[in-house]
Amino acid sequence: MLRMSKLADYATVIMITMARDPQAVKTAGSLAETTGIPAPTVSKVMKMLTRGGVLVSVRGVSGGYQLPLPPQRITLSDVIAAVDGPFGMTECSALPGLCTQEAVCSARANWQKVNRLIFDALRQVSLADMAGPTLSEGDISAIHARRLLPLAHPGIGQRRVIPVSPASQQHRGRTVESGGQA
Repeated sequence: MLRMSKLADYATVIMITMARDPQAVKTAGSLAETTGIPAPTVSKVMKMLTRGGVLVSVRGVSGGYQLPLPPQRITLSDVIAAVDGPFGMTECSALPGLCTQEAVCSARANWQKVNRLIFDALRQVSLADMAGPTLSEGDISAIHARRLLPLAHPGIGQRRVIPVSPASQQHRGRTVESGGQA
């Protein structure tokens, strides 16, 4: 069964909660209470999300954590990568050189295509999409249309240049002081 890690699942729940009140500064304790995730786990995940650039730490008496960007600009792939690292269905599709069979594997190229399709799908769903009402099949199609990437890829083997999400380029590990900007 294909499944993301438990920490990535928790991170998604935490980030959706943050996205529902994007300007708010939230503590790990308040998020633990809201989400039902144990406080030590929330603290651990929040630190990972901060190091991954999808949250910023706000210091001071009213400190906590805050989204560095609007929820529309942070994607599921940003959140999962912050917790789990590079996305990969198989060892060879995440990073080159991890698999001893890489040079002779007849499945590698196709696994990389599948990996790219799943990654593209995760990149097309924002926290704002996830924080809204439950997504229907029509909503998912609309998300794909809005992002101008086709739901089905007719040229599956063709490589496309896809811009990296702003969340993955900005605010890496930065701390925001109370009342400051990232």
